[in-house]
Amino acid sequence: MAEYPQLQTTVLDATDVRELAEFYRELLGLQYRPGDEPPADGSTDDADWLVLTDARGARQLAFQAVPVLPRVTWPDASGVAQQLHLDLTVPDRTALEVQRDRALVLGAEQLLDRTDDPEEPLYVFADPAGHPFCVFVA
Repeated sequence: MAEYPQLQTTVLDATDVRELAEFYRELLGLQYRPGDEPPADGSTDDADWLVLTDARGARQLAFQAVPVLPRVTWPDASGVAQQLHLDLTVPDRTALEVQRDRALVLGAEQLLDRTDDPEEPLYVFADPAGHPFCVFVA
């Protein structure tokens, strides 16, 4: 039987790695991999690679520095394509609205409201670096 590679983590590019990692840490309730935490003295850092893990220490998302990151223009197909997006689920419409509000407070930009869809109500957002992500009722 053939062996298959295992997906370790999803890596997102960012011009400000700490800002994007903090956004997803707060949004998803994740934690930094040991050694990736913000400086204890509150100073800014120039991290170029950070990893977020779940409570068991399993890698969930990583962030890598890039000098320039063109902002996705989706749903306008004539500009910069999404190339990748994250799907996040919630159990019901009440939770969907709670997470919408949280995402906006944390710095997301709402791109699409499809909450009128009876089969799969959802919102599409852009994170602070411009990467799209969906939150929907599953």
